[in-house]
Amino acid sequence: MDQFLDMSAQVSSIIWGPYVLIPLLLGVGVFLTVRLRLLQLLRLPHALWLAFVRRKEDDSVEGDISHYQALSTALAATVGVGNIAGAALAIGLGGPGALFWMWIVGFFGMATKYSEALLGVMFRRTDAKGEQSGGPMFYLKYGLPGGLGATLGMAFAVFGAVAAFGIGNGTQANAVSQQITNITPLEPWMVGLVLMVLAGAVILGGIKSIGRVASALVPLMIIAYIGIALLILIVNWANIVPALVLVVTDAFTGTAPVGGFAGAGVMMAIQLGFARGIFSNESGLGTGAIAAAAARPGSRSGRRWCP
Repeated sequence: MDQFLDMSAQVSSIIWGPYVLIPLLLGVGVFLTVRLRLLQLLRLPHALWLAFVRRKEDDSVEGDISHYQALSTALAATVGVGNIAGAALAIGLGGPGALFWMWIVGFFGMATKYSEALLGVMFRRTDAKGEQSGGPMFYLKYGLPGGLGATLGMAFAVFGAVAAFGIGNGTQANAVSQQITNITPLEPWMVGLVLMVLAGAVILGGIKSIGRVASALVPLMIIAYIGIALLILIVNWANIVPALVLVVTDAFTGTAPVGGFAGAGVMMAIQLGFARGIFSNESGLGTGAIAAAAARPGSRSGRRWCP
């Protein structure tokens, strides 16, 4: 087991090092931001209007859930643990500057996640049940020619299924269990059992059930999340500007607990910021495209895929 853990740590350090995922995530995000003409800013008002104002859709367009339900399903997986525990872990290990790099990967990651959702809808297929199925395993297989796409699609499906037990639900269940057991006499297995029953009741109903529950609960969750965050900022208003200054300056100087010099601190801040950033918003992870593939994207006549 120790050898396996050591090997995992070495592989993780290479993948999340300065030469693999970090330049890939940043480079692809910057490229797509330029290619899509700063879509995450210029098209944001229109996207919000579609999500919250224009809720009526064309029933003739294929899809299992509305675009609002698809948005709620995606937000259910990103708002919460990744934004709270993930950010705290990044700051604890990489210093305050890690938060700055989380902002960077989040900004450019908006273009990446849009592109993932777009490809998820474009290359989706109708399964045996008559439902829409899509995601990276589909657009890799059908979008890339030859055996390369099929191989990459299969690899994503396998690794995605394995990851679902860790970052997909293990982290969230552990965070919920720790908080509840800290304030109640309940045992962790009791909390896990309740979570299993509640989650199973939703998941076994398929994507339509997930979409209905997410669209009902996620708005309440986000309102509570933003409300509590604003309350904390109001209470600590005097520290807002100094904190922002510290985050920006530390991003380029580094005060990471590990590493004996500034360069190591900066690298740790970047590494943790990008790693926690992808866990927080799932941009570049590919999972957001799976929910988007089930959505009805709007009427065929008025739909515009790209700017």
